[in-house]
Amino acid sequence: MDNTKELFNESHRRYNILTGEWVQVSPHRMKRPWQGGEEKIASAKRPEYDPGCYLCAGNQRSTGQRNPNYENTFVFGNDFPALIADLQDTTFNKGLLHAKSERGLCKVICYSPRHDLTIAELPVADINLVVEAWIEECHALGALDNVNHIQIFENKGETMGCSNPHPHGQIWAQESIPVEPQKKQQHQTQYYQKHQSTLLGAYLAQELADGDRIIFENDHFVALVPFWAAWPFEAMIIPRRPMSKITELTAEEQLAFAASYKELAIRYDKLFAVSFPYSAGIHQAPFDGKSHPEWHWHMVFYPPLLRSATVKKFMVGYEMMANPQRDLTAEQAASRLRY
Repeated sequence: MDNTKELFNESHRRYNILTGEWVQVSPHRMKRPWQGGEEKIASAKRPEYDPGCYLCAGNQRSTGQRNPNYENTFVFGNDFPALIADLQDTTFNKGLLHAKSERGLCKVICYSPRHDLTIAELPVADINLVVEAWIEECHALGALDNVNHIQIFENKGETMGCSNPHPHGQIWAQESIPVEPQKKQQHQTQYYQKHQSTLLGAYLAQELADGDRIIFENDHFVALVPFWAAWPFEAMIIPRRPMSKITELTAEEQLAFAASYKELAIRYDKLFAVSFPYSAGIHQAPFDGKSHPEWHWHMVFYPPLLRSATVKKFMVGYEMMANPQRDLTAEQAASRLRY
């Protein structure tokens, strides 16, 4: 007897095949009343150009450097980087205390000169230029001796701590493989060694057959809410063809990826009729000069909104002390993002 429907309507746990971690799902909690804090909605439409913005074309940044009058994407070294390239290789080991220097570079990528256009509002052709810039930076940064990992990400909206409203993202390149990609490295490797195929390839096939968590798809990419999603409207964009890095994209796949990025952003914005905040990023294989057939790169989206444009999901209490917990099921989230 299949009790799946009953299980998914009650308190249960779901396993994340990429990280080996569990998430607590409590769908009955969506009925509880909300008397907590609510977010403010940004109502004022931004201008096409803001003379006080550090990222707009032609403007002077806080360091005194002036941006060129760029016409599409603009990539530059972060004026306040979290990672620094010119460091001595230093370690500290004292009993149970361990530390080491971490070299790297941080870059900022302005998606376009338009101060007012997010990914959801940019033409696909312009988003394709963003993807192209990511690929060029991966080629250049990945060739550096001290770079083994490249993290591409975007924080959109004040709710996600974005310090400048001009649509932009960041690229961090560093020596070490960070914690989240390292977990995915481990579990994808274990699966590949056993099956000689990618973990996400098998997962994607199962999701397509099931259909309950699929948001949309095109010839080259599938957008879905992962079975183990921790954030209310968490999503993934997964290429149909197994590729370890975005540098392997064909021109046709690159354009399809840009279209998928825009489509998901549009669906987020329509969900609560607001410019939807999120943190998004690409997880791909290490840039360590080795072959990584186990890797199937993908893009993840972690939006914080829960019930409306003003009610945010907080990862506190149980989430900080035990493991992630969500009220809205992945299936419910996907059905709402499908329209």
